[in-house]
Amino acid sequence: MPLINLPEFSNDLLAEFTARNAERIDTPVIQPAEPFLDIAGEDLRRRIFMTESETGASLCLRPEFTIPVCLRHIETATGTPKRYAYLGEVFRQRRDGANEFYQAGIEDLGDIDLSNADARAIGDATGILARLLPGRRLSVTLGDQAVFEAVVQALGLPLGWQKRLIHAFGNMTQLEALLASLVSPQFVTGLDDDIARLVASGDEQALVVHLEREMQKTGYSTNASRSPLEIARRLKEKLILSETRLDDAAFQVLEEFLSLDVPLINASAALAGFADAAGLKLGNALARFNGRVAALANAGVDLSCLDYRAAFGRPLDYYTGLVFEVTVEGSSAVLAGGGRFDRLLTFLGATDRIPAVGFSFWLDRIETERAAA
Repeated sequence: MPLINLPEFSNDLLAEFTARNAERIDTPVIQPAEPFLDIAGEDLRRRIFMTESETGASLCLRPEFTIPVCLRHIETATGTPKRYAYLGEVFRQRRDGANEFYQAGIEDLGDIDLSNADARAIGDATGILARLLPGRRLSVTLGDQAVFEAVVQALGLPLGWQKRLIHAFGNMTQLEALLASLVSPQFVTGLDDDIARLVASGDEQALVVHLEREMQKTGYSTNASRSPLEIARRLKEKLILSETRLDDAAFQVLEEFLSLDVPLINASAALAGFADAAGLKLGNALARFNGRVAALANAGVDLSCLDYRAAFGRPLDYYTGLVFEVTVEGSSAVLAGGGRFDRLLTFLGATDRIPAVGFSFWLDRIETERAAA
């Protein structure tokens, strides 16, 4: 396939993918919009370029490669483990830079040795960048959504609050707003008196009957909206959430966790010390974290350039564990980023659970860094 209007280092990049046993594939530029709207997250949703088919189906210009690569894997019924590489254009509104740009990367699907697969992703991303940017000191920031989830669950918050906090992971502004509302709850207001009384009583059946009667009276179609039962359960959840208060001790625990920012070589000890002091059982999440650190060391990755930041996440909702970004030391421009997305293929229709990890390169940013050398 001829390389047109690509950075001059693209052939080196493709050679690196081949050397790392990643099969290059391509995916259509026009993609079904639904997977991105449902799975990718709010940050990407508002930046997608949308269109429609002749039949009215929602389509979009390819905003990233991970979801299309996973869909291609499912459609071709290819076995795992499988490593895919890609290089092509993506289209999305950016705060800086062109809205049409090149990305490349590797998606590693089906390796059940999660620690080694995570280490390989970080090692590949940093190893390839080291070849493209010789002599530059790289800086890698790691986060772990699974550790954050374990902390939130260990605090015993209602499931609805756990989901809200986990959904906000990586967005400190949103996370701090949620924590503030947990410390000073805002009670549900504006409900009809009869509905408020029934919600407070906890009598779900009576509430459903009342809602059904009111919906029939007003001609509100249940076919075009939530059913009375769904509305009743949503109101009950809102009441529980509004009445939940995070006590000062638990708030301090979360604040302390989110403030952790240490070199990766010290991270396991820092997390263990935090959990012990807070009296939290982090169990498998901490064991997997420690296994990844050991795998990185065994893979020969330079741990001195890796930092762990507990509050660090990436703005895509499908991540489930490791998340990371790579910059050149002293620069804020993210050159590569990725993470683990173990639930994504199931969401997209795979019949079996397929563990997965991957990363992307921003070729225009790498080109800028090379030009500055």
